Amino acid sequence: MTLRSHILLVDDDERLRTAAGKILAAEGYHIVGVATGQEALKRLKQEAVALVVSDLRLPDLDGLTLLKQARELLPEGEVVMITGHGSVAQAVEAMRLGAYDFIEKPLDSAALLKTVAKAMEKQRLTSENRRLRRQLQQRRGVEALIGDSPPMQTVKQLIRQLAPTNVNVLIQGESGTGKEIAADALHNLSGRRDQPFVKISCAAIPETLLESELFGHERGAFTGAAGPRPGKFELADGGTLLLDEIAEMTPQLQAKLLRVLQDGSFSRLGGTRELRANVRLLCATHADIPGAVREEKFRHDLYYRINTVQISLPPLRERREDIPLLAGHFLRTFADAMGKDILTIAPRALDQLVAHSWPGNVRELNHVVQRAVALANGNTIDSFTFAPTASNAMKATKGWDEASVSIPIGTRMDEAEKQLVQATIEHCAGNKLKAARMLGIPPRTMYRHFPNSQE
Repeated sequence: MTLRSHILLVDDDERLRTAAGKILAAEGYHIVGVATGQEALKRLKQEAVALVVSDLRLPDLDGLTLLKQARELLPEGEVVMITGHGSVAQAVEAMRLGAYDFIEKPLDSAALLKTVAKAMEKQRLTSENRRLRRQLQQRRGVEALIGDSPPMQTVKQLIRQLAPTNVNVLIQGESGTGKEIAADALHNLSGRRDQPFVKISCAAIPETLLESELFGHERGAFTGAAGPRPGKFELADGGTLLLDEIAEMTPQLQAKLLRVLQDGSFSRLGGTRELRANVRLLCATHADIPGAVREEKFRHDLYYRINTVQISLPPLRERREDIPLLAGHFLRTFADAMGKDILTIAPRALDQLVAHSWPGNVRELNHVVQRAVALANGNTIDSFTFAPTASNAMKATKGWDEASVSIPIGTRMDEAEKQLVQATIEHCAGNKLKAARMLGIPPRTMYRHFPNSQE
């Protein structure tokens, strides 16, 4: 027996209940018949039902009351009401309250089967949509944090444990390690998944505006405040609020945030009315908050409030075994987006990725693979180019005259030439064509004599 074929038929008229049951059973539906509303509610609490077909007039319970309770007990089910002559107004009210449709007495077998078939199809689609949403939420959960290395397994397990709770979580990690993805997973695996998930970067908003963004403002609170505006706490009521780069918050604003975390109350800028919000708080930062506490740049009491539990995301250099998995994921993503038939990464190119220091972590790897896919001509990525380090970039902005290469006296000409070419290629961030132009040699000469230099 499957949920899709399970129908609860509610009517105190035994002859009608029997006749309708036979008509529906002949079409393969599994029918359970009861005479009262209380019996119907008892059944709904005990077993899964796809569809309720109920009379509007029951001896013990108003049909509309049964409808309301059935909708609560059957989030994926449907309800069809049976109405007698002169009760059409009630039937319309039933549809307003969530009934799929209504059937008038005396029952016509064709009309009954048609209405039930449509209601069952709607129930099937509703159930399928919910299943797909659950799958999507799972993919947006820990599966979005790609990697099977021991450090990532620890992070995923911690997220699974913390997600169903309401504790405040501090997510720490270097820039580009995936702190926002971890926050997404905590929300999507929580009981608040269907409620708002509001994000705000404390570093991206000027200090003078951040308080308004968080707590809202009333008309005239400051120049330009033409009307009232809710803040992020109000918008996140019932859901989750992510404060990214929390360490950038000023001490004055830290004090106001602390009050909200202590008693859940706040007021808008320029307002006197006390507001409350039921919010699960997640904070993220790449900064050393304990160090900021010691230097009195971050309130120690606020630190303890936001750091009920801490999740530390490892840098990519500490989980190199995840690099091939991440690179493969990014390759498929960008190849599909760009309509390219790129299937693999060559072993030597993969070695390049594993050997790189990854100062920009997973975000940098994402950009490196995206660039390779955009420039690729075949179906295999043969090599990767990497952005210059910060120090090299600074040299490049100062011009070629300040960049140099030291070649000891007595160095053989072929070796000196090789060192000069390699240094020029590095200076040009791996762009051989640009390096060839700078050296005044044909590009084909560069590629012929230095095929293994960085692309």
